[in-house]
Amino acid sequence: MSNYRPLASPGRRFAWNNWDGSPSSDVTLRWENEGWTAELRLEADDATVAFRLSAQWRIQQMLLFRDMEEADLWLATDGRGHWGEMNGAHRTELDGSLDIDFANTPFTNSVVTHRLPLHVGHTADIQVISVDVETLELRKVTHRYTRTGMREWTYTSLATGDDATATVDEHGFVIDEEGGFRRAD
Repeated sequence: MSNYRPLASPGRRFAWNNWDGSPSSDVTLRWENEGWTAELRLEADDATVAFRLSAQWRIQQMLLFRDMEEADLWLATDGRGHWGEMNGAHRTELDGSLDIDFANTPFTNSVVTHRLPLHVGHTADIQVISVDVETLELRKVTHRYTRTGMREWTYTSLATGDDATATVDEHGFVIDEEGGFRRAD
């Protein structure tokens, strides 16, 4: 339903700059063991995030690395919106969320829009986990995704009212997000 071309199984690399031209983030996607592994570099946060995604682009695991070899934060889901940490602790305050959002990259919105089965003009409200890289604070927030064209989306934070309009490529990944990011590759 997404109307996007699938990525080739060897994978792909995408890089984005901030609107002012400074580096924002880059991601390398690889097909491994029936799903996608994404290695995301967040320049402003000096951090790396590893995602494990299903073949249907659902997040299964997320590991955040800042200045240590071991992950500073590790989350995994059962695929039904229940989240836990590496130590097995169930994070009940995150229940109901299927996606994770980082502010300094359009990649996490690309994961959502790549997967959502929306027709042009349709909207979906999605609960996401917002991650503060500096403090490791996790908050469950609601984002509204509206497909405004075959390759255009508007996403809105229902908590703040902030919104952004993004143009995506033939694979569903952000090319530019007005006032936020531009693809560098």
